[in-house]
Amino acid sequence: MTDSPEPIEKTLFEAPPLGEQERMVEAILFASAEPVTLATLTERMPHGCDPAEALVTLRRRYEGRGVNIVRVGDAWAFRTAADLGHLMHKEAVETRKLSRAAIETLAIIAYHQPVTRAEIEEIRGVAVSRGTIDQLLEMEWIRLGRRRMTPGRPVTFVVTQGFLDHFGLESARDLPGIKELRAAGLLDSRPLPGSSAAQDEEEAQTGQSELFED
Repeated sequence: MTDSPEPIEKTLFEAPPLGEQERMVEAILFASAEPVTLATLTERMPHGCDPAEALVTLRRRYEGRGVNIVRVGDAWAFRTAADLGHLMHKEAVETRKLSRAAIETLAIIAYHQPVTRAEIEEIRGVAVSRGTIDQLLEMEWIRLGRRRMTPGRPVTFVVTQGFLDHFGLESARDLPGIKELRAAGLLDSRPLPGSSAAQDEEEAQTGQSELFED
């Protein structure tokens, strides 16, 4: 007597058609104030959906439109088409002016991440104040990374997804190189890090030990 094959177990609900999945992804991205990861899309959508595949076709649909679906780090979001950004100039955006010290610190973290405070100070040639680090943390442009497996286990700093989103970057690998920065005039007529600027001298006198306490 031969054993009859066992019946294939079917799921209670079948996955929606791909077109419906695209609509779901579109709705979630449109309603979200922050970029959405694939993991979040998978959690929100019905069982059996493939948000990655839906994103591929949905991105194609939005190519050449006024808004595009772009990758921000490991997440996805709707963004105004790059060539139409000038139309948004009437939007009132409150900006916070960063000090030269904060700009230099942010640049060092972006180009050398993960980097410790001691490494930042070595590159800049001057101490980094706790206020500078706190400002960048408050703006959510940097975050704490993993501790180094070295004596003292110093904490490291890395840039955030918010930093990438603000500057329209998919990853830190897309940061401009030295030639691009010089071509844009960002490295011209600027004092070298470690100069005797009054602000740097003031920062060097600020205590910072609390930042690395557990």
